[in-house]
Amino acid sequence: MKNILNNAVSVIVVMIVLLLIIPLNPVLIDVLIILNIGISLIILLISMNIKESLEFSIFPSLLLITTLYRIGINISTTRSILTRAGGAGSIIKAMGDFVLQGNAVVGVVIFLIIVLVQFLVITKGAERVAEVAARFTLDAMPGKQMAIDADLGSGLITEGEAKEKRHKIQKEADFYGSMDGATKIVKGDATMSLVITAINFIGGCVIGMVQGGMEFNEVLQVYTIATIGDGLVSQIPSLLISTATGMIVTRAVSEDSLNMDVTRQFTAQPKSIMLGGAVLAILLVVPGMPKIQLGIISLGLMLGGWQLVRKMEELAVPLSTAGVGGPGGMSDEEIEQMQAEEEENFKDINSVYGLISVEPIEMEFGYSLIPLVDEASGGKMIDRIVIFRRQYAQEMGLVIPSIRLRDSSSLNTNQYVIKIKGEEVAKGEILVDYYLALEPPNPEKELDGIETIEPAYGIPSKWITVDKKEMAEIYGYTVIDPLSVMLTHLSETVKKHAHELLNRQEVVRLVDNMRKQTPELVEELIPAVISYGNFQKILTNLLKEGIPIKDLETIMETIIDSAMTVKDLESITENIRVALKRTITRKFCEGGSMKVVTLDAELEKNIITSMTNGEHGMYLALSPDVMQNVITQLSEEVKKFHEIAQVPIVLTSQVVRVHFYHLVEQFFPDMYVLSFNEINNNIQIQAIGNVTL
Repeated sequence: MKNILNNAVSVIVVMIVLLLIIPLNPVLIDVLIILNIGISLIILLISMNIKESLEFSIFPSLLLITTLYRIGINISTTRSILTRAGGAGSIIKAMGDFVLQGNAVVGVVIFLIIVLVQFLVITKGAERVAEVAARFTLDAMPGKQMAIDADLGSGLITEGEAKEKRHKIQKEADFYGSMDGATKIVKGDATMSLVITAINFIGGCVIGMVQGGMEFNEVLQVYTIATIGDGLVSQIPSLLISTATGMIVTRAVSEDSLNMDVTRQFTAQPKSIMLGGAVLAILLVVPGMPKIQLGIISLGLMLGGWQLVRKMEELAVPLSTAGVGGPGGMSDEEIEQMQAEEEENFKDINSVYGLISVEPIEMEFGYSLIPLVDEASGGKMIDRIVIFRRQYAQEMGLVIPSIRLRDSSSLNTNQYVIKIKGEEVAKGEILVDYYLALEPPNPEKELDGIETIEPAYGIPSKWITVDKKEMAEIYGYTVIDPLSVMLTHLSETVKKHAHELLNRQEVVRLVDNMRKQTPELVEELIPAVISYGNFQKILTNLLKEGIPIKDLETIMETIIDSAMTVKDLESITENIRVALKRTITRKFCEGGSMKVVTLDAELEKNIITSMTNGEHGMYLALSPDVMQNVITQLSEEVKKFHEIAQVPIVLTSQVVRVHFYHLVEQFFPDMYVLSFNEINNNIQIQAIGNVTL
């Protein structure tokens, strides 16, 4: 029994489809028509008694099912009218006789009025309202979600309540989007009813006169009654459903059902009711007006308004006795209690700390990009971020902290911003319905599109429509979908700032993880040789230059060995880089060869002689002319790397490497400076440029 109930809707839909095929007895047709009218009345009453649209969230699907049901009945009645000489059940005949009243022209006019009212007034209006509501609901999503985040941050709601509110916003957007499409079904149903009515009448007349041998007057009488009756029994339920559709999509901010809202809001304006009665009373002086009817209605309105005024005066309480002293009618005691609760809340230091917390990584985006991120809308952003975090941890040995994704009403609809520790470090703009085509060095043919710059690598690109994707690939362009563009920018930004994400707590976790594998090594290193703080600085130095810290065992052993003779952290870091030469070679070498820019021997000598020992260690004191010359030459050499699509690498001696890196990092943040000692001997080094003195 339970399985039958669970699949009841599926069974009903299958039975409705069968109505399109199987001929039905007129008695059964009467039953189906009565059910159709009853269901339509129930739907109308439900739409009037709900407080908000989501209480009847199945309405779009129900609208489709009831429309299909009416079409099935229409086909059955049409088959019966044409095959039974106008006989399609008692209800259709009774409705036809009642409306026609012996005059076919009057019946046709009334039927057409009902259809046109539904088609031009109710259905068309509901369609427009649903379209606007769907667009405005989507536009309001970012603001609503921001408000939820603000309430959550201020402690007004819990995490569970915030999650429920976000889910409700998403459901509301989905509902109005569905209603926008569902109103098209109502419009099509009204159009189809006119077509079916014409078929019934014309087809019946032809069959009656040609096959039945009936006279024209008899044919007209029989088939007019059947046609008008059939049209009415389908249009009345359709009109009820259309009215319910309009009521649901026009529901605005409401505290109760439509019945309660209408009653409360009308009775709240008694003076308007009395004024309406007075205006009707003035019409009594117009000659020919029905004075009795006008007098009764105007008197009733004025008496009703007067009674409402008296009732409101009796219920009103003087302000002095009510103690109204604050906004919204709040008493002084209530205001004081609310302020006391707020003060008490902030006495808890945890509540204050919650206001100053900073997320390690944040990504904010405009509302047009929500479908790329929101899992409920099919967004794959979160899944792709999980994959990136796993790959980065396997490659670099650092676990990227959770990335906070949120929408922002302050951004343009297609923009996104990446923040590290609360501050913006990168931003971009995405066109969701387009593809990004990266221009090759020498494209075979120019491609029409919106010119832009790829945000992660700064490559000239074009936003192209979906239909141009295959042609762009033929011309040699690299075509990327919008989600990949945004994720690539995020991943490259995180890699660039990874050294900022390695905090003390993460270092302790890494050390604790190593303690499980080699406890003796950890005991020997920390705190006897180096503190957690200095260990963090060394790992940060490595990550800043893109060196993986995955091989912590080698790093720890090198620190222990180097600390016997060297105390400078930068020198220890250089020794670690030499120990990690296989890792560095694998990361920067492709196919057994490495393209680099080298430094002239005279320039290296000049750098060595310019080294000065300060209170913070050794630093480079090159003359401004030499520095300017070096930077200018490097700018030209970097262009060569861009042409071969490779990151720029400068190769120096070990003693010069770290000082030369500090010299160029502010001018070329994406440039890597390696020493000969960090490269395996079996690697073929190809110098594509040389920086001279």
